[in-house]
Amino acid sequence: MKYLSILAITFLFIWGCESEPPADPNYVEEINQWHQRRISRLKAEDGWLNLVGRTWLKPGENKFGSAKDNDVVIESDKVPAYMGSFLFKDSLVIMKVNEGVEVLLNGKPVKEIRMIDDQKPDMTVFQYSTVKWNLIIRDTLYGVRFRDLESPLVKNFPGIERYPVSPKWKFTARFQQYIPPKEIIVPNVLGQMNKELSPGAVVFQYSEKFYKIDALDEGDKLFLIFADRTSGEETYGGGRFLYVDKPDSNGNIILDFNKAYNPPCVFTKFATCPLPPKQNYLNLRIEAGEKNFGH
Repeated sequence: MKYLSILAITFLFIWGCESEPPADPNYVEEINQWHQRRISRLKAEDGWLNLVGRTWLKPGENKFGSAKDNDVVIESDKVPAYMGSFLFKDSLVIMKVNEGVEVLLNGKPVKEIRMIDDQKPDMTVFQYSTVKWNLIIRDTLYGVRFRDLESPLVKNFPGIERYPVSPKWKFTARFQQYIPPKEIIVPNVLGQMNKELSPGAVVFQYSEKFYKIDALDEGDKLFLIFADRTSGEETYGGGRFLYVDKPDSNGNIILDFNKAYNPPCVFTKFATCPLPPKQNYLNLRIEAGEKNFGH
């Protein structure tokens, strides 16, 4: 009997050490509100859920419309079969609209206009019915991306499965500054290898081991692109994203993986997502934040 009592006490001690204390309800609510804002951004007019097309332009004339024999086919029954052409030469793209087709820019009809790309603050966005489009540039590629403001995915979006909110995945990390900033290679889903400058790494400790993630400078935030041992299983194989505030005066950073989220490529094949640099693949299961979506 005494032996059984000792076993029971030992089991309770081990269970108590390994079990996770419940998260503060206020903290859980904070993360849930953050996630709801995230869903609202995905559903917004300039969010990722309404993308319905993306075509890279070839030099010369690129006819566009819903007909299958166009160079740029808009997969929508809301637009005419033949709408006009994108004329691409060097770094210039001119859109010409066919007679009888009313394409709007800022609510006013246009017939022939130079398209301003998404790398510039005055990007031009055109509209016909509920379909919008704009010029995008990805390294040497010039393309046109289309949105449908009444996309079925926006209307029927089921939400994103997440791991339970857990304070054990929230760290006070250290910022390891690179002087000068280090050049790193950031691949993307198009197979391009982009050179970026990293101002430093975010270093955190978990289970007596240290891990670090090279960061990118995004103005008042640091942007982290990482993968871990859940990637390709419970989470997206192309990694996840996370924004953190820049370090305080002591070099500390609050790193909260409960806010780790999916790249837009999880929701649409028409996005051009960066992938984690090879040094940002962590030999650790980060069971926090968003899980994969769909297939």
